[in-house]
Amino acid sequence: MGDFNAIEPGTDLSRYARDLVRMHDAVIGGGLSPLRPRAIVARSWSRVLAAGLNPEHANTRAVLDIDEIERRRRDSHLAEVVGELTQVVSGVADASQLMMVVTDADGVVLWRHGSAKVRGRADSLGFREGADWTEQTVGTNAIGTALTEAAPVQLFSGEHFEQHQHPWYCTAAPIHDPRSGELLGIVDISGPAMTLHPTIAALVATAVRMAEAQLWRHHENRLERLRTTAGPTLAALTGPALLVDEHGWVAQASGIAATRRIAVPRPERTLNIPGLGMCAAEQLPGGWLIRPHSPTTLIRLELDLSGSPTIAVTGPESGWRSALSTRHAEILLLLHLCGSNGMSVTELSNAVYGDPDHAVAVRAEVSRLRRVLGSVLDSRPYRFTESARLTLQLGADRLADCDFVRRATSPALRALTDINTDTT
Repeated sequence: MGDFNAIEPGTDLSRYARDLVRMHDAVIGGGLSPLRPRAIVARSWSRVLAAGLNPEHANTRAVLDIDEIERRRRDSHLAEVVGELTQVVSGVADASQLMMVVTDADGVVLWRHGSAKVRGRADSLGFREGADWTEQTVGTNAIGTALTEAAPVQLFSGEHFEQHQHPWYCTAAPIHDPRSGELLGIVDISGPAMTLHPTIAALVATAVRMAEAQLWRHHENRLERLRTTAGPTLAALTGPALLVDEHGWVAQASGIAATRRIAVPRPERTLNIPGLGMCAAEQLPGGWLIRPHSPTTLIRLELDLSGSPTIAVTGPESGWRSALSTRHAEILLLLHLCGSNGMSVTELSNAVYGDPDHAVAVRAEVSRLRRVLGSVLDSRPYRFTESARLTLQLGADRLADCDFVRRATSPALRALTDINTDTT
């Protein structure tokens, strides 16, 4: 059998369930069994045993109160498509004795739909709205294991860790935001083990594809509404501009090559937009209007390392100050010292971590840094944009005497502690 499908067409479910229960008791008990768990099941059992869960009874279920459930539902993008999801099983739920469960990215059950009889049996397991259905809480199950493995999972009878779940099958798959790839939650179809049909896996896959397509259509509809609402404002403009939604997705580009998304605008942050340069953001109902500053506009940054690292940014119309993590302060200092030549991702990895093998971590840190600063850093190589000017406050006359530099974990900064530098 494949690592996803728990059964094959023609499987004798009753006999296979008995075999799996015997395998479960033997393997979990540390004995031998002629039938071995599938790889995905073995990995999950190892994690669950290491977490100290007991297979012989239902482990403690934490169930959120109704106010918290409602808050999570409101905050979830899946609220937009849960109606379409439930339609996938609404016509067959009673006859097929199944229910559909939708969780958030934390594995908390937010919605259930399907056979009233099956939902009643699920209540006795604590498999209800507000329940945490992760591996760490309820052991090996399709929802929690799909979250951990970041992949679709189907489990049958004795493949579940808890004996109380052996009378069940469950089939789950992650669902992602089609715009960003962000995990939104899990879609699961569950029911009595003896009712499992090979088509259930295809049913779950269809539900996920349909929901992600609907999420994309909702996204396009929101952008269209934004274009309509902002139409009079755009018509009165001269010069290049971008119209973006609250998450930075571009609804319309004028006088600039279209791009899909920019950094999320903030009114107090100046943005650096390829093709537009340094820009200001004006909030509109449902989005932002992005327009370039004058070509001579300078963004001034002061990196203060005399105590806990902070950054002060002064634009043409406003200024602000923010605390920085040690890692972000190290990156800014390294880029400042390199000047206009900048640093490649490999060079920055060597400078920050001491080897070239942390390129992914470097990209992630720079991405987070841009969210703090408002995109004043160029890429390929990493360096400050031409309109950004950084100065330093070291709290000492020399770089070598700066407490921050002496405590730095960056090998490149430690190597520079003997070099004098201008503190301005």
